[in-house]
Amino acid sequence: MERPAWAPPGIDISVPSVSRMYDFYLGGSHNFEVDREAARKAMEFMPGLPKIMQANRAFMRRAVRFAVDNGVTQFLDVGSGIPTFGNVHEVAQAASPEARVVYVDHDPVAVAHSRAVLDGNDRAAVVAADLRKPQQILSSPEVSTLLDLDRPVALLLVAVLHFLEDEDEPRAAVAELVEALAPGSLVILTHASYEGIPLTEEQASGTVEVYRNIRNPLVMRSHAEIADFFDGCELVEPGLVSMPRWRPEVPADEEDPFAFSGFAGVGRKA
Repeated sequence: MERPAWAPPGIDISVPSVSRMYDFYLGGSHNFEVDREAARKAMEFMPGLPKIMQANRAFMRRAVRFAVDNGVTQFLDVGSGIPTFGNVHEVAQAASPEARVVYVDHDPVAVAHSRAVLDGNDRAAVVAADLRKPQQILSSPEVSTLLDLDRPVALLLVAVLHFLEDEDEPRAAVAELVEALAPGSLVILTHASYEGIPLTEEQASGTVEVYRNIRNPLVMRSHAEIADFFDGCELVEPGLVSMPRWRPEVPADEEDPFAFSGFAGVGRKA
């Protein structure tokens, strides 16, 4: 197996990674054949996966601009993945030169590539840490150097919570992160769900099985279960909706049917 020069040492390139699969869906180049193989297998069941990822990214960019428009210029992006065009720091810093961004991921390729992309940007950094260990994130030097937690922060959890099973206690992890943030902070999240997918649950479950087989279970949650992640926050209009329906810039009915898979929302901490 050919090892690319950019692959950080110590990476097992025989095991697929969800962040590298995501990179492949978005047309990125930081993925290995094993990631492409798993992604293609998932797309046999759900051919619209790239459309879903594009809808996630488009929502994220709109939500970041919403945050800046509402005076929030600090961003903590957990499960940030591999940087591709139109990342949080690019959108935020274009809207406000003052914006500061800390990315967090536990995939070494995502962390290494983020470091390379952010080289020379003194208002953005990346932390190698796991969402399941909020204190690891909150006590990191990057967070304490770049972010002032006494002022509002936008916490991004885009397309990441569905990779945590209930036994990982994702709600407790989110609650712990939100607890550390100042009132007026925003929680920006998207989550996979069987609701909205233009396929039967039986068809879509083939994709879920692919992720389970690579030991990265994809947990589909209901609208009500996803809404629970906003505990302690007030949902901003239009609430928890499919991604193209959250403050769209183009008419939602022009979007691909797969873009409506799952839910997106922004909550404001009281």
